[in-house]
Order: sequence, then structure tokens, then C-alpha cells
Amino acid sequence: MKNYFIIFIALLILSSLSCKEKEENSNKIQNPPFSGTIFIDPDIITSADETIFLSASYTGHNIRTMFDRRVNDWITVEAYLFEATFDDGSTCEIQVNPEFGSSDNAFVEAKKIGIEVGRLPKALRLDVETIWIHKGIQPFGGGNNNILIHTGQAENYIRGGILEETLVHEAAHTSLDKNHGSSPGWLSAQIEDGVFISTYAEEHPNREDIAESFLPYLAIRYRSNRISQSTYNTIVQTIPNRIKYFDDQLFNVHPMD
Repeated sequence: MKNYFIIFIALLILSSLSCKEKEENSNKIQNPPFSGTIFIDPDIITSADETIFLSASYTGHNIRTMFDRRVNDWITVEAYLFEATFDDGSTCEIQVNPEFGSSDNAFVEAKKIGIEVGRLPKALRLDVETIWIHKGIQPFGGGNNNILIHTGQAENYIRGGILEETLVHEAAHTSLDKNHGSSPGWLSAQIEDGVFISTYAEEHPNREDIAESFLPYLAIRYRSNRISQSTYNTIVQTIPNRIKYFDDQLFNVHPMD
């Protein structure tokens, strides 16, 4: 009789574990929940948020080589040049295509972008040495120690409320990809999560996963009051190990902190 009782208890434990495992599996996100993370919420960073941008001082015009998506190639022009300064001591050179016609017109564009870049966490500005500004409706770009801007597309992003969110994505390419994209900790987090935060990241896992994941990370850690509870839950359930990886880096996120 005693043996039957032990077997009965064991079966109950196994059944309980099985139910718990089924519940965990049912809560686990199986597919990327978003198409692209810049569209999650337009209020993660807004034009009302603090910027640490101080000034964009005109330093003259000189020859610079920049990438232009309109021709999908590198171009060499005599660009208008501005030194952007921020209140944490960081600087970058803003290079404006001469197509804007005058240094005054170029200054307007340089100041606009400088103000927005000043809203980004310091960790995303660390490797931004230059900013290229052209006309045209073409996607922004990140990498090459640079952020690429096309002002027609910037207007589209502003109308959609996602200019700042897009800048986070591109600056993550510039300042995070090189040091983290192929690190053992990040690759392990990808495997442990078993799913990507967006279809865009899933389609380009080596190129886009860091940039696609970092904006949601900022949202849940520093702007959770601006996103819905369902969005918060979706993010933390989809990429918990990536979130932990970002936590462990102790990124400087001023002025978002």
C-alpha cells in the first residue's frame, strides 16, 4: 500500500510539472510580435523630452566624402561644416550637402538634427563622429561612426511621430553593433530567447537585431509609463535574455535617466 501511495504522489508531481511547463510554453512568444520596433510607440522619446544639445557652430566649408542613398553611392562635395557640442562634453561634426544653398540654410538643418541627437542616450552617441545631411526621401542610416539623414524622410518620420525612435535605431548601429553584435553574451542571449523582437530583426539577425532590440529595451526600462501594459509584457516575454544582456552592460543613458 505504501508503494502505491508513493507512486501516486510521484504521478501528481509529474502532472503538476507538466501543467506548469505547458503554461510556460503558452506564455512564451513563438513569433516576432512586431514588424519593426521604431513603430511600437511614438512616445518613447518625443520632441518635448530633454536634449543636451548646446550648439552647432559653423566652421566653414570643405571637401567631405559622404554616402547619399539617392545615388546609393559615395559622393565627394564641398560641404557646410558645423561642430555640434553637447553638455556632457561630447562633440561631432555635422556635414551638410551644399545643395541647401547657403550656410544659413545648412545651419537650420544642422541645428534641427543636433537637438534631436541630443535626446539620445550617451551610450548611443559615443561613436557618432559625424552626421551627414542631404535632401531627399530616403531611409536614414547608421554605422561608419556616423548617422545619415535625408531631410525629406525626416519630415515623414516627424509626421509619423517616430523621428527620435528612428534615430535610436540608427545610433545603435553606430555605437553598439561593433562591440556587441557578435559578442558571446549577445549570441547566447539570442539563442536562449529563441525568437526575435521583430520580423525585420529575424530577416537580418546579424545586422539588425541589436538596433531592433535596443529601442524596446529603453522603452521598458526608462519609458514604461509611456507604453501600454500589453506592449510592456510582449517585450519582456519575447527578449528577456537580451534585456538582461543590456542590463549587464550598465549603459550610460543620460539624458533618458
